[in-house]
Amino acid sequence: VQLQASGGGLVQAGGSLRLSCAASGRPSSRYAMGWFRQAPGKEREFVGSINRLEGTTYYVDSVKGRFTISRDNAKNTVYLQMNSLKPEDTARYYCAASIVLAPTQSSDYNYWGQGTQVTVSS
Repeated sequence: VQLQASGGGLVQAGGSLRLSCAASGRPSSRYAMGWFRQAPGKEREFVGSINRLEGTTYYVDSVKGRFTISRDNAKNTVYLQMNSLKPEDTARYYCAASIVLAPTQSSDYNYWGQGTQVTVSS
């Protein structure tokens, strides 16, 4: 499966963005989908994920209540709605797909997109 992330940009603190991750090649419904981010000089960080079957979502504590992951299997697309953005959310955001039913770590993910840059100004 190929993944294409989009929707990044420059936004002021407190603003919102919605990232999209479009899958091609195979139905995204076959995969658990995750979002990760990496800021310059920092390690890649798990942001959140959505499971393949029941659609259960998981988030890192720093984004709980602000970010929401959803999926539209008919469009082969997964979304990351980001509200109340903070400067510390600035990073390149990557979507990833996993054949594991409930992935818990980045090594569980088999396919990665190229990322989209999110910059939050203060």
